[in-house]
Amino acid sequence: MPTHRKLVLPLLASAGCAVLVTAFAGIAQQSAPDAPAGFNTPSFDSAESISNGADEPAGDTFALDQQIFERNHQAKSDNPGETGLGPVYNGTACVTCHENPNTGGASQITELRVGHNDASGNFVNPTIFISGSKTPITGRSIVNDRAICPEAQEHIPPTENIRALRAVLNTLGDGFVEAIDDQTIKDIAAQQSDQTGGKIHGEYIEVPLFEAAGVKRVGRFGWKDQHGSLLSFAADAYLNEVGVTSRLRPTDVTTVCKKTTDPEDVPDTLGLADIDHFAQFIRATMVPPPDMALSQTPSAQHGQALFQHLGCSICHVPTIVTAPAGTVLNGGLFTVPAALGNKKIHPFSDFLLHDVGTGDGIVQTAGLQETATKLRTVPLWGLRTKSRFMHDLKSLSLDQAIARHRGEASEPAEDFAELPAKDKQDLLNFLNSL
Repeated sequence: MPTHRKLVLPLLASAGCAVLVTAFAGIAQQSAPDAPAGFNTPSFDSAESISNGADEPAGDTFALDQQIFERNHQAKSDNPGETGLGPVYNGTACVTCHENPNTGGASQITELRVGHNDASGNFVNPTIFISGSKTPITGRSIVNDRAICPEAQEHIPPTENIRALRAVLNTLGDGFVEAIDDQTIKDIAAQQSDQTGGKIHGEYIEVPLFEAAGVKRVGRFGWKDQHGSLLSFAADAYLNEVGVTSRLRPTDVTTVCKKTTDPEDVPDTLGLADIDHFAQFIRATMVPPPDMALSQTPSAQHGQALFQHLGCSICHVPTIVTAPAGTVLNGGLFTVPAALGNKKIHPFSDFLLHDVGTGDGIVQTAGLQETATKLRTVPLWGLRTKSRFMHDLKSLSLDQAIARHRGEASEPAEDFAELPAKDKQDLLNFLNSL
């Protein structure tokens, strides 16, 4: 083993997954049962879907939540209770982007974000003119690929020389991620820095919740950890990806070609808006399951040991335990149900921001310019369902993705490159079992 690994090896001595992470608060509690796992939300077949058992609001069902997650939108609907679309958007339904291998998963789709740095080197969101360069869209880095009319179509101005693609993220099992206590994530960050002499130093950020004025929570959703709750995530995605306004994001980014009245997402007969159904659907999904047959092979098990030995599991944390049932989160608006509470999950992520040399230059949380070079550690659960990798999907194989790890992750990447061919394949077999 190269000498530059001496920093990490003491942390990993005698490490199995559970042993490695016992130092972290809220992690690897032996009394906690595993969260239910399964790809159990077949697309457009909600009658066959199976939830994780989370309680539904009065009158609601998991099948209805999924149907609303899958519902297509039109620029203007004459049907009462259905929202409009646009004026600018990326997809006509949530499932357009979240459908691999079934509803709620990731996909091969990317979104486009741009901006520029000012004279002081700080990131600035773009001003994008539409409607024959007459109407500006400001205040956000995303550039939508689609519009309901030619006049609303966005294009990248030449002034915006920071340009990045972002892969759509998996949402299956994210109810368990929401149920992780803030302190658990903070403790992971502190432990990483202490045990690696500061070389690995994931950053947690506290972000405002749209649904709770004045309340912040440790971010965990999105490539920049820009959201701390599923309701905030749902509302933001509904506006920026589908072009639908809601009580939490009540104004469209432009009125060009607009055919509806804001907010478009209004409560149904159950008193639930679409964003409530979205959050409830995600909260009730099971975590992505591993390939048990492959994971139990000697090759994959040896690969898992190598994954730990090289230090990959310092950031791709194998096991975390959620907060106890009854814990009140999100400014008092969400109480962890029994189905999500005190559950052991295996996300292979610390949900922290790291600089691994692939930062896209975009800042999405005001005042945190240092996050421009950082991205959230992508959870590896469900990795076997993907054919392209990293935040921009530009890596077409796992070994290519590993080779792109630099910065805080440079030593594990370099040591992987020096492994014998068989050991490399064993580690890749482990990753392909996730």
